[in-house]
Amino acid sequence: MNFKFKISLWFISLVIMALSGAQAQIYRISLLTCDPGEDLYMAFGHSAIRVLNRADGTDYVFNYGTFNFNTPNFYGKFAGGKLDYMLSVSNYADFIATYNAERRGVREQVLDLSYEQQQYMVEFLQVNYLPERRYYRYDFFFDNCATRIRDAMDLVLGDDLVWNDQEAESRERTFRELIDEYVLRIPWADLGIDLALGAVIDRDATPQEEQFLPDYMEASFARAEIQGDGPSRPLVKETQVILEFPKPAEGLPAINPYWIFWVVAIAFTLITWLGYKRRRLFIGFDIGLFSFLGLLGLVVCLLWFATDHSATKWNWNMLWAFPGHLLLAIGLASKNLKKWVRPYVLFALIMADAAVVFWILGWQSFHPSLIPLMLVIILRTNYLYYNIEKYKQLASA
Repeated sequence: MNFKFKISLWFISLVIMALSGAQAQIYRISLLTCDPGEDLYMAFGHSAIRVLNRADGTDYVFNYGTFNFNTPNFYGKFAGGKLDYMLSVSNYADFIATYNAERRGVREQVLDLSYEQQQYMVEFLQVNYLPERRYYRYDFFFDNCATRIRDAMDLVLGDDLVWNDQEAESRERTFRELIDEYVLRIPWADLGIDLALGAVIDRDATPQEEQFLPDYMEASFARAEIQGDGPSRPLVKETQVILEFPKPAEGLPAINPYWIFWVVAIAFTLITWLGYKRRRLFIGFDIGLFSFLGLLGLVVCLLWFATDHSATKWNWNMLWAFPGHLLLAIGLASKNLKKWVRPYVLFALIMADAAVVFWILGWQSFHPSLIPLMLVIILRTNYLYYNIEKYKQLASA
């Protein structure tokens, strides 16, 4: 009897273990990391969660990086930082077909989750896909397609998830340096980003904060471990390449701001030298210059004070591109020199010098192509300040 009881108990244990193993294999949950594309909105890559249900054969991709083009006042909300993104669900085959058509690589990291953790993750995604919960206010650095997945993992695994960020902590990179890695080959977009984003992104990002970039989150997942629910194990149990394409060619396009702004600087230097020789201001060039700077400063000002974007605050590009320069352009165009014009020229000179100081001290990093433009502002404001009164009088005499 004792022998039969042991055999029965052993058989029941095997059945329970088999059922438990089968139960744990119902879902196959993985992180999909997609390579950057050619266009700016694709330049930083993409992240999504794949959920394969072996029981019914469904294979879905949960994607936090989608938005509705039919949103009322779409462009106004986008510019003002008020556009809501949403969690969408698509068929895995359709998702891969899209990236194959765009010739963008896709890699998969299968997560080693327990049955309970798989269930929690699936329920979390299903609840977040409800119409009243699928929308969220997008923030490029702190609430995007990648950070939403990271936060879901933190919630599902809790203290059992250990990121092992010791290696990443030794690297010190600011948010601006991180995004520069992806847009250096798109210099006009790089310039626009540096003009729009303020000093708030010139601080070092923590390893967790670096995960706003899909490539960095992929690396973090590869380092992470699950501890506390049994023997420690890597978060990722399997990695595979689904799509792979040649990397885009490096190098700058022929038309880029680096050499164009130097050409502008050389032209203004020659104009100033010629004006000094001929005792003339050539003030039409200054009217064009300060009109452009004033309009640019107006955009910077609106992004800082009139939007909900967190990264456009404290933007010291306004020191050299100031909205008030529009008034200077009007004052320079006037036939009679107003009393305030010369003091304002001195103010513009001091502001441009301050921008250079802010750059040197590291309070904000400006785009390198702006060096010749700042030199032009310093050169012309100096020339105008010391010569505008006498040359205006000569011109009107």
